[in-house]
Amino acid sequence: MAVTIYPVTPEFVAEVGDVDLSRPLPPEDLEAVKAAFWQYAVLIFPEQTLTPEQHLEFAQNFGPLVLPSGVARTQKPLRIRAEFADISNLDYDGRVMQGDSKLREHQLGNRLWHTDASFRYVPALCSLLYSHTVAPIGGNTEFADQRAAYDALPPETRRRLEGLAAEHSIFTSRARLGFVNFDAEDHARLPPVPQTLVRTIPETGRKSLYVASHAGRVYGMAPEEGRALIDQLIAHVTQRQFVHTHRWRARDLVLWDNRCTMHRGTDYDDLRWRRDMQRATVADSANTCEVAGIRIPA
Repeated sequence: MAVTIYPVTPEFVAEVGDVDLSRPLPPEDLEAVKAAFWQYAVLIFPEQTLTPEQHLEFAQNFGPLVLPSGVARTQKPLRIRAEFADISNLDYDGRVMQGDSKLREHQLGNRLWHTDASFRYVPALCSLLYSHTVAPIGGNTEFADQRAAYDALPPETRRRLEGLAAEHSIFTSRARLGFVNFDAEDHARLPPVPQTLVRTIPETGRKSLYVASHAGRVYGMAPEEGRALIDQLIAHVTQRQFVHTHRWRARDLVLWDNRCTMHRGTDYDDLRWRRDMQRATVADSANTCEVAGIRIPA
């Protein structure tokens, strides 16, 4: 049976059925999935039973993997494979983290609106998050459509944004929460990078905003003015009409386009309920400023 696509809205988020991601997809099914992905930007695959190897194999249909940043880790062994970001509330021994955990404080940054790996010079193309165990209440993920948000901007705002770029850093987003407990090695490994404020998605030709909590300043603007612009754009993108809320079920795999969406995890009792999710992240092809031909002063 061919892959079936059920849109949640005409242009944003779709559910995918009649597909088993534990096996390599036939070429025609993979092309159908990719075509739906370019159109809807967020795809939900329910009732998937995946090993880590199968999860990674499917992810690599979209490009090379991005390894997690590694900031805020201790010297203890990893709980899961190094290719995955651990989107859970579990410590290295598989127990629910305590309230004073440094790693827990860092993970709270996932509750800010962001797009994965925009703090890397070559950012992420897409992410694939697989749920093993979910909280019985709370812990949803919200996705915002930055394409639709760009389309809704007044023409004068679009003109103002042409050619502008922002500085992205994972330390900027964590500082928004008051978390600054990083060492010199962390800062040296992940220096700030430039990313354009507007980008064009090559598969569709649609323009999209590209903002996130990782963005801290706009090149060529006074710090306060640039920060205010970024905050205004995030507030615009995250208006209710641009946002979809996903209620997780065990064995959901959700695939999203980091180039044209933002997302955030919502609150849940992470000191009580066990939540075990693993994310594979796929790299984009180049830095956004390079693609747009935007020169950033040294």
